[in-house]
Amino acid sequence: MHNYLDFEKPISDLEAKIHELKKLAEEDQSIDTSEEIGRLEARVGEAMVEIYSKLNAWQKTQVARHPQRPHFVDYAARLFTEFTPLAGDRKFAEDAAIQAGLARFRGQPVAVIGQEKGNDTKSRLKHNFGSPRPEGYRKAIRIMEMADRFGLPVVSLIDTAGAYPGVGAEERGQAEAIARSTEMCLSLHVPIISVVIGEGGSGGAIAIATGNRVYMLEHAIYSVISPEGAASILWRDSTRAKEAATNMKITAEDLKALGVIDGIIPEPVGGGHRDPQRVIDTAGDVIAGALAELSGQPGEKLRNDRRQKFLNIGRNL
Repeated sequence: MHNYLDFEKPISDLEAKIHELKKLAEEDQSIDTSEEIGRLEARVGEAMVEIYSKLNAWQKTQVARHPQRPHFVDYAARLFTEFTPLAGDRKFAEDAAIQAGLARFRGQPVAVIGQEKGNDTKSRLKHNFGSPRPEGYRKAIRIMEMADRFGLPVVSLIDTAGAYPGVGAEERGQAEAIARSTEMCLSLHVPIISVVIGEGGSGGAIAIATGNRVYMLEHAIYSVISPEGAASILWRDSTRAKEAATNMKITAEDLKALGVIDGIIPEPVGGGHRDPQRVIDTAGDVIAGALAELSGQPGEKLRNDRRQKFLNIGRNL
């Protein structure tokens, strides 16, 4: 069963009726409900198209945070072979919020970095709900240095509400670690392809998303702060998050128009959580196209183009 979002009530009502009819047919095989089920399934499809064709920014935020939305581990399992996770920052500890390692992407050796939120209570606690600590970013730096040394393209998958703001993280230099990770992204002489697959929150996201090509899934969000955080700062009222989301320009369409991202990856109707394999494969095709475009370019050009790309953001507004 799906976890329905509040704006999906028409869909949930119809699918509940379909479930009841299927159960009735199983209990009494003399009853033929196939025709009625077919009509209801057609109405579900129509409702899905209508609702998802006009989502507002807050509704997209809810979709981006959907608990059944595919996470880094799902992308890693389907897109990469021979994935070898590498742990630790060689300075303090291992941070499970950032997953990183070496793998093959459609036969090509790559370095992979991404945030993992977890899928249940135990894994969410293990991965700190996808909010990295400084050691996570220092691990990412270590992997990027290795990629640069061996000429491996970097693929980063972003899905975080933001870097962890705890006292311990601040004591260990959270801001410095984010800045150095961003600096490392800008310094590499290999292609970096970044995809925001869920939430792209603040410096916690851009620390591994400063790429030659930056893409977003259709219902992902990318912002300097969460809508709740912005509402708390601006109006001292986190319940105005919907209003904040609308004004912050956090959707893929907004950011493409502003030149912050390079492209939008379409999702299945109803969001990526309704067809995870399809959305992962679509993202894989986009990554493959970007790698094919960038792989033959000289390292210094990749580095200079990447730096210029981010310097140009906002200049034409």
